[in-house]
Amino acid sequence: MAPIMDALQWPAMLVTVAAAWFVASSNEQRRNIGFWVFLASNVLWVVWGWSTQAWALVVLQLALAAMNIRGALKTDKADGAESRSEPVETGASR
Repeated sequence: MAPIMDALQWPAMLVTVAAAWFVASSNEQRRNIGFWVFLASNVLWVVWGWSTQAWALVVLQLALAAMNIRGALKTDKADGAESRSEPVETGASR
């Protein structure tokens, strides 16, 4: 394996950790960013796994990528719905 491919696992790991940090945020925008960063890590892991013939890792990353796309789409919808909704008035403020 080429040294650059061998070294690719380290940036992949760092991007994965950064993505987990963002997804764990209570801020919806940061969570959404986290899903997209996870997708970048999925790509890095697939490239590394392909070069090392780690087929189980490649399949795992493809499955996780599908879940990350789902998460990103769900947070995008939630952000859009939140910006369109108007505050609900309660009787307690009268």
